[in-house]
Amino acid sequence: MTDNKPLAELSDAGVAIWLDDLDRNRLRTGGLETLMREKHVVGVTTNPTIFAKALEHGDEYNEQVRDLARRKVSVEEAVRAITTYDVRWAADVLRPAYDASNGVDGRVSIEVDPRLARDTDTTVAEAKALWWLVDRENMFVKIPATKEGLPAITEALANGISINVTLIFSLERYDAVADAFMAGLEKAKENGHDLSKIESVASFFVSRVDTEVDKRLDKIGSDEAKALRGQVGIANTRLAYQHYEQKFGTDRWQALADAGARPQRPLWASTGVKDPSFPDTRYVVELVAPGIVNTMPEATINATGDHGEIRGDTVTGGYDEARSTLDKLAAVGVDLDDVVKVLEDEGVEKFEVSWKQLLDTVRGQLDGGAK
Repeated sequence: MTDNKPLAELSDAGVAIWLDDLDRNRLRTGGLETLMREKHVVGVTTNPTIFAKALEHGDEYNEQVRDLARRKVSVEEAVRAITTYDVRWAADVLRPAYDASNGVDGRVSIEVDPRLARDTDTTVAEAKALWWLVDRENMFVKIPATKEGLPAITEALANGISINVTLIFSLERYDAVADAFMAGLEKAKENGHDLSKIESVASFFVSRVDTEVDKRLDKIGSDEAKALRGQVGIANTRLAYQHYEQKFGTDRWQALADAGARPQRPLWASTGVKDPSFPDTRYVVELVAPGIVNTMPEATINATGDHGEIRGDTVTGGYDEARSTLDKLAAVGVDLDDVVKVLEDEGVEKFEVSWKQLLDTVRGQLDGGAK
């Protein structure tokens, strides 16, 4: 059996371990409960790619797809029915973690249609619909942190909806997300909502930054450039935590906290290591800080449990070094502002492609009445 002492140490250090995966077989067989019991998992994130893979490779959805086909529902309605069913089930499985953490963890995230990422009003409408359909207070609706997404985040929070803000790459955008969160809570208070019931996380992406930056560094090819490979994603993320400390140390935040609000936790996303030359636990052990979430593929959870070396807080003492790393990046000629813009545009496009894949998968199964 895997030695899970590192996962216990990670949890004790203040990191909430979430699984970046979900499928109905895992729910039916008790696999999620096992991860909660044995590997300290206290939350789940989903995305269209995860659901498409589950539908393509399992038989668990056949009966529901047959029923949806008989009712002649639209593809979009079928996708909502299938995905919200799984999220509702997972939310019920995670309810003990939700209760034990007083509503902080035990959360399951479901994504709005990413084709709406540049459409504020429709994103808000979709968030309301998902919140109503799942009907579990321990869920998150995922909204991308595009410029158009920021007012949608504020409006959804103002309606009492807990939000996972996804697709954050830059420190500037992170600051804007924190401001949108506080504006949403201020409006929620005006609307009479209990602020202690509204949760949010801000999903800051890690490995995708290194993938794009390292490609540019390899093209430059100098010794100085090579020395920065695999360093920028961690540096960028550490500075995001510094911004978190600053944002949630203001008088504006204190007024909300006094009204019962809880801070928007930083969530480290894209923490599976894509470059095999780096340790497979890199984006876990190097980004330990109090009060954060790390959402990982199961392989990364297993690797951390097997051989992760948890050294306590590896973030807050590294701000100067992180800033120096970004300065060195600029000195060798890599424009981080351009990197994060490319990553956001690609991220929205990838989300849309994944959503289309999910729609196509469901459409094919509806047409066949299930495979």
